Amino acid sequence: MTEKESFVEVGGGHTTFVGPDATLLFAAAALRSAINLYVKTGLKANRAYTPSNMLAAASRITGKPYKRGGLKRASADLDLWIDAMKAAMPIERKGD
Repeated sequence: MTEKESFVEVGGGHTTFVGPDATLLFAAAALRSAINLYVKTGLKANRAYTPSNMLAAASRITGKPYKRGGLKRASADLDLWIDAMKAAMPIERKGD
């Protein structure tokens, strides 16, 4: 495996995200969950996940700028980005 290869390994009771793209995929999914939690309930996933910080992180991932109040749009854009990455990411299935 070269340094730039990324894949998701599933099986044996675990899921492993290997490589920089796979790690970014996991981070994007966690960010999307935190945004949706905040939009639905007003609760922050942790102290650092302020709306401004979440918008900035979403912008770094999607490459699109977000203004204050753009959490729903950021979540929708993250949905599209995550779906595209899942489709492109190789998934290796290991025996259980």
